Amino acid sequence: MTSILSRLTRLILLPILTVAILSGCASTPTPSAKLQSIKISQTHDAVKPVPRHAKWMERHNSFNVNAAKGGWELLMIGDSITHAWESHGKDVWAEYYADRKALNLGISGDRTQHILWRLDNGNVDGLDPKAAVIMIGTNNYRDNTAEEIAEGITAIVQKLNAKFPKMNILILGIFPRFAEPTHEKRIMLAEASALTSKLADGKRIHYLDIGDAFLTKDGVLTKEVMPDYLHPHAPGYKIWAEAMEPKIKEIMGE
Repeated sequence: MTSILSRLTRLILLPILTVAILSGCASTPTPSAKLQSIKISQTHDAVKPVPRHAKWMERHNSFNVNAAKGGWELLMIGDSITHAWESHGKDVWAEYYADRKALNLGISGDRTQHILWRLDNGNVDGLDPKAAVIMIGTNNYRDNTAEEIAEGITAIVQKLNAKFPKMNILILGIFPRFAEPTHEKRIMLAEASALTSKLADGKRIHYLDIGDAFLTKDGVLTKEVMPDYLHPHAPGYKIWAEAMEPKIKEIMGE
């Protein structure tokens, strides 16, 4: 009797196990696995983590102190454009992000390589955020090509994805700079953004380009929006927040 039951068990379980094994072999990589598999060149500085000067290190260390407090749910990662949420954009920040437990991780002058170093050296240690917003790349325009800037941003997204496999990541298209739409460097930065847009997977990795919200219908960037053709003034931060709000609600699960 025991022998018969044993044979029946094998007959029932074998097809089930076979299907499970074959299904596992045939399954495609998860979006995060695909992201991590993207090859990054190591021959240019945009992907090589480096720190900066002593004053920069002070702000970096202050981030580590804030991170250690815990409880942060939304990370804003970037350069001076993100940094200035604390000045030009402070009122808008208070309205849109203070209650969302948002942490400003922007440092003026940063390029992709500096963000990479900061992520490896304490800025996000011990955190469990719901989402991160990345606005970086404009300061690489003098030294790097569109492809290199895109690789630098890709390396940042890969690093965040590895550290926080459940976190939503929103990559923002690099904001327009320079007045005219035909400026070669504005075109180059737009190309870098177009390349990084391909990282979006429709699940945890998102891409949003709100650049047009800052421009006239002819694509001109005016001093009324960005006085130096790079940094938004106070109303510009309102434009940013309003244009990003639907996506923020989505990635925060609101």
